[in-house]
Amino acid sequence: MARYVALVDGKPGAFGVVVPDLPGSTSGGVTVDAALRNAVEAATLWVEDARADGEKIPKARSAETLRDDPEVAIALAHGGILAYVPLVLDAGRPVKANLSLDVGRRSRRTSRVDPFGFPRQCGAGEDRERRLA
Repeated sequence: MARYVALVDGKPGAFGVVVPDLPGSTSGGVTVDAALRNAVEAATLWVEDARADGEKIPKARSAETLRDDPEVAIALAHGGILAYVPLVLDAGRPVKANLSLDVGRRSRRTSRVDPFGFPRQCGAGEDRERRLA
């Protein structure tokens, strides 16, 4: 999976992320985590738009190389940090996946959202399992 180095700066309640290798790819969030999650989407959209326009996708530079960039060095000196942002692109074809989960995770039913923020899949399968138990 391709990934780009991003520059994160800001203060509590307002963080920004810039991907120097993707000019104009920026995002923000209330927390660093939220800003980085938004940066994944911003980088993905940037690359998808560039491909649609027939543009060449810039090669990702390493964190060590970016530290030598004068603008990045200034931002780092003022409290910025570097983070990796994965590039998540659709392959254009669906795939089925079977998952095995620990019984402890499966039995936790306190929320409609799992600990990672994904919606739980509640449907006929669970009803059938309850009837069989």
